[in-house]
Amino acid sequence: MHEIAVGAGILGQNDAWAQHNREHFRAHGVYVLNLMSAPGAGKTTLLERTVDALASRYRLAVIEGDVQTRIDAERIARHGIQAVQINTGAACHLDARQIHETLPVFDLDALDLLLVENVGNLVCPAEFDLGEHDKVMLLSVAEGDDKPIKYPVMFHAARALLVTKVDLLPYVDFDLGRAERDARALNLELEVFRVSARTGEGLDAWYQWLAARIEGQRTRR
Repeated sequence: MHEIAVGAGILGQNDAWAQHNREHFRAHGVYVLNLMSAPGAGKTTLLERTVDALASRYRLAVIEGDVQTRIDAERIARHGIQAVQINTGAACHLDARQIHETLPVFDLDALDLLLVENVGNLVCPAEFDLGEHDKVMLLSVAEGDDKPIKYPVMFHAARALLVTKVDLLPYVDFDLGRAERDARALNLELEVFRVSARTGEGLDAWYQWLAARIEGQRTRR
């Protein structure tokens, strides 16, 4: 009987492409962030607010990942930012080769920040290295506070967690303390931001964190 490690082979190929991407980003001094969450957690709306807040200070571009449609890329483009759409078909995540194939579209020397909005999914995106500097996880209060213990890989892989839609807390059964404790138990270095893209609550702290990461990459150019 022969055993074929299909998963290991796929991830090995992906890691090779990811390293290639990482070398590109390092050579051009661009900071790359991978945003992950379940569908509907608010990634695109957060991106819109982030673009508006930082575009006067930094040169930005966005890669949008979805199974179908160009809706999210069109939303970002309306803010005057270059946005490239990747449609994965049936795949529930972006992979490093897809990111690599988009890179010729961008002038990386003219960018400080490349934001990648991954496909909405709580499992696969965390397993595929894109060559990014950091992963950021979004968790909406409407999803339930048990998600860190149900989907630990996502939270373990993230550098920061944004608990989104906190303006809805009076209307949902969500224990902020429990969710944050469970997430930090998985990742002791996890930074947590409580935010609402609708009201603006917590967004300044998020922008400051992101600006610090961009500036840190700039010093390495």
